[in-house]
Amino acid sequence: VFTYDELTTIANLCNKYDSLVLMDEVYEWIVFDDNKHIRMNTLPDMWERTITVCSAGKSFSVTGWRIGFAYGPEELIEPLELIHENIVSECVTPIQEAIAIAYELEIERFNTPLCYWKQLSTLLQEKRNMLVHLLRRVNMDVVIPEGGYFLIADFSKLAQHFDYSGEDGETKDWKFAKWLSKNKKLHGIPPSAFYSNQNKKIAENFIRFCFAKKDETLKNAEK
Repeated sequence: VFTYDELTTIANLCNKYDSLVLMDEVYEWIVFDDNKHIRMNTLPDMWERTITVCSAGKSFSVTGWRIGFAYGPEELIEPLELIHENIVSECVTPIQEAIAIAYELEIERFNTPLCYWKQLSTLLQEKRNMLVHLLRRVNMDVVIPEGGYFLIADFSKLAQHFDYSGEDGETKDWKFAKWLSKNKKLHGIPPSAFYSNQNKKIAENFIRFCFAKKDETLKNAEK
């Protein structure tokens, strides 16, 4: 989660070089510990040059609905709409209406114990801590996330005890992910998939896990 100082540094560079900002803020309501989500478009002189992308699916735990939105100044949103209408075929009306009602309800109970977004962060932080504890017990070095519901772990110490060299894959993380799925029925994401071909080696000792799961599922993973 970017701090105010980090965002200010980015904002200053954008202003200096007259650059636009496309902010991915889909995890805006899933922030842990004492961290705080700060919107780039709230910084001085940044509203005019920022498009903010949000995910209603992630905000309300209905990712299968595949619905979100972007907002910003009119002069940036108008051309974005032209692109969008030629890429997305449809988003059914009942789902749009349901999300609109959900936002209206959350705004009414914002900063109250009934606020779903507050409950969501608390719930997922507990699940994050559970998975961190599990992975450390099996000798993985964990990068503890400050938000979202994925974490990255270095599996190189653990992998010394297993032979996964026979699995298909260009990098070790692909091979380990396949071995883990076949032999332990656990599914992780090889992070090198997000890297360019020349940089895949940077991520090959890591694996990515999602902890937005039932507690029972996380406990079974430890077994």
